[in-house]
Amino acid sequence: MVNKRSHPQSVLITGATGGIGRALAVAYAQPGVRLVLQGRNADILAGVQQACEQVGAVVETVVFDLKDAEGWRQWLLAYCAQQPLDLVVVNAGVNINHGPDNAGEQWEQVQQLLAVNVSAVFATVHGVLPMMRARGQGQIALLSSLAAHRGLAVTPSYSASKAAVKVYGEGMRDWLAPQGIQVNVIMPGYVTSPMCEAMPGPKPFLWAAPKAAAHIKKRLAKNTPRISFPFPLNFGTWGLSVLHPSVSAWILRRLDYDG
Repeated sequence: MVNKRSHPQSVLITGATGGIGRALAVAYAQPGVRLVLQGRNADILAGVQQACEQVGAVVETVVFDLKDAEGWRQWLLAYCAQQPLDLVVVNAGVNINHGPDNAGEQWEQVQQLLAVNVSAVFATVHGVLPMMRARGQGQIALLSSLAAHRGLAVTPSYSASKAAVKVYGEGMRDWLAPQGIQVNVIMPGYVTSPMCEAMPGPKPFLWAAPKAAAHIKKRLAKNTPRISFPFPLNFGTWGLSVLHPSVSAWILRRLDYDG
């Protein structure tokens, strides 16, 4: 019997056109695996599909704007009623900052960020959960960030959205574990991608996307509750969360993360 966690046969990945999303799609692509890949850019998504099909995976693509969280939840409910999923990687996300003139985050952009980074994440879980609970098995991986440990002045809304995902995932893991469903929170540091390149501030211990995907896949197979990397950045950001705010703020200023 195939171990669904170590060798998932059906995998959904949101944000499959981004750095980590694409790398995860390629990492899970192999003969006998069905991939469902969501993205907004049809051309980029087609390229990811082709790369995965070349190694034998069966690939379905979904061009969908996740700002329509309710529409996405309804799509998932209908899809899962016909095709069960073993692993769902909720990876899609966006980032904003104060802008080159330090004018501050724009309200419209904040709303769009929360729609994708929070509402769509919760909607994805609620879209696939009825199917998984009925089967008594399944795995959901939520992409948070090391920025969830301590709000950064350069990206406050992004930090807050990823903190919400982290806390939500931890709570859902504890609730769903007795029901046979694993929930994992993934907290990357800096990983090569257009979104990472657009972020202001230093980017220490930068990982290539394929390296990050291989690490995530390995840890998901072991059902690691919190997959944070790289060391020592993960330890350092966790340390900032337990220090007095004035002390952590002083450290962040010294490291040029003061916005």
